[in-house]
Amino acid sequence: MNTLIVKIEPNVVDVSFKGNSLYVILADGREVSAPLEWFPRLKGATESQKNNWRLIGGGVGIHWPDVDEDISVKSLLATN
Repeated sequence: MNTLIVKIEPNVVDVSFKGNSLYVILADGREVSAPLEWFPRLKGATESQKNNWRLIGGGVGIHWPDVDEDISVKSLLATN
């Protein structure tokens, strides 16, 4: 019997902030969170600056142009 295995890359599909944490939703359904303490530029950013993000590399990372911050999914998963 053959089984089809579909591998979904852990790419970002959404980003949000709650309290003092960054929340990232991945394409495979996982939600990863990290304290803003780990990202001083984001911690000091305004709500408008935090909400101005874009995906980089097709979702392998997130970029915030207003505060010049880049975070990769790989780094988030390595810390959790």
